[in-house]
Amino acid sequence: MTEPSDESTGKAILPLFPLQTVLLPGTHLPLHIFEPRYRQLMSDLVGDVVPDREFGVIALRSPAMREVSGLEHVHEVGCTTVLREAKRLPDGRFDVVTTARRRFRLLELDRVSAPYLIGSVEWVPDDRVGALQGDTVTRLADVTKAAHRRYCESAWHADDWVAPPDDTDIHDLAYRLTADCLVPLEDRQHLLEETNPLRRLRIACRLLTREAGFLTKLGAVPMPPGELGEFTRPSNLN
Repeated sequence: MTEPSDESTGKAILPLFPLQTVLLPGTHLPLHIFEPRYRQLMSDLVGDVVPDREFGVIALRSPAMREVSGLEHVHEVGCTTVLREAKRLPDGRFDVVTTARRRFRLLELDRVSAPYLIGSVEWVPDDRVGALQGDTVTRLADVTKAAHRRYCESAWHADDWVAPPDDTDIHDLAYRLTADCLVPLEDRQHLLEETNPLRRLRIACRLLTREAGFLTKLGAVPMPPGELGEFTRPSNLN
């Protein structure tokens, strides 16, 4: 049903979970699972039927989409996530926490081999660029961190957010800075698909600056991450 990734070709077979959200590498995703096909997926993950407890999350192109039957119904690039915690409830539902791992490009869909979707994918690595050090890179990182700080200070109380550690890798910094910020799906998808770390950081800086400006002009703020509760659960095909 599923196969481990083939490092020689950069391809793999993955279970897929379509959602109305974009998952960014390194971020955490809590899910409440109640539809039978995804209960089966969780059982397969917990039972190590799926290698490394890893499955793919891919964003729906339309919030009105209720059933994925073709590649045109989802975005091309998604992100895998690894099951970290799973609590099976008495009625068979699951509460789970996963951690996003690596990007993939969806090549083919298989709707018959399992109750849930399975995809043939290829991995999407970052571009090979020169040394990501020096004054220019440091300034870009500092400006983006400042934009993140302005956003968070406009949106939440001081104890509702934390800045990424100072030693966060430049490849991951854009993901870490935008992880808990309320950025539109299409913008998050653009961020996910960008394979140049510096361009990705510039995108994050622009998005955070824009959103902080919106918050200031509107005089309204989003609920802090810890209080969103059910509103933070991404809509899905459950």
